[in-house]
This record gives sequence, C-alpha cells and structure tokens, in this order.
Amino acid sequence: MSFLAILLAVLVGIVFLQVYLSKKESKWPGLLLPLITFIISIMAVLGMAVYVETGVFTQAEYIDGEWVVVLEEVRREVTLGAVAGIISTFLLMNIPTVILLVIYASCRGKQCRQRALEKMSIQDLE
Repeated sequence: MSFLAILLAVLVGIVFLQVYLSKKESKWPGLLLPLITFIISIMAVLGMAVYVETGVFTQAEYIDGEWVVVLEEVRREVTLGAVAGIISTFLLMNIPTVILLVIYASCRGKQCRQRALEKMSIQDLE
C-alpha cells in the first residue's frame, strides 16, 4: 500500500472520528480534536520563536598593538521575515483546526434543528 493511500485513509478516519464525536450528546467530545490541532500549532509557533535570529555584538579596541574585546553581548533580533514566518506557520497549522470546527458546527447545527423539530412536534401533539 502506498504512502498516499495510508495518508488518505488516516485523514478519512479523522474526519469520521470528528463527525462521531460531534454527534455526541455533550458538546465537549467534539471539541477535542480541534483543541489538539490548535495546541500542536501553538507548539510549532513557540518552537519557531526559539530560533529567532540571534546575533553577537562585539566591541573591540586596539590597545598596545593588538585588538582587545571590550564588550560582547548577545542580541535577539526579530526581523520582519521572522514575524511573517511565524504568522504564516500559525495560519497554515490551523487549517485542520478550522476544518474540524466547521465539521463540528455542521453536526451540532443539525442536532439543534432536530431537537427543535422534536419539541415542536411534541407541542403539536398536546
């Protein structure tokens, strides 16, 4: 079996699991998978933030015929490219979160409508 077929089977399984959890009576099981994907995206962004460009600033003076380091400090510089990379990573990593939340909202909306119809039909019988 190819890697693509396995990946597709896993994705279909995740979608079915999300639909199953979203149809539960309690609303919390359906929010479990979106929460997991959101936490993974936060971890990815924090992992990127650790590796923001670090520069070493060195100040040296010429004393008695040789260069002597007078001051050395480490600076973290957040560039526009680093910020753009972090934001784009956050947005791309949250695509599964948005898809899972859309599935959740769709399933919960159908359940709400069915409950409302059941209440109306019970009221009509009385």
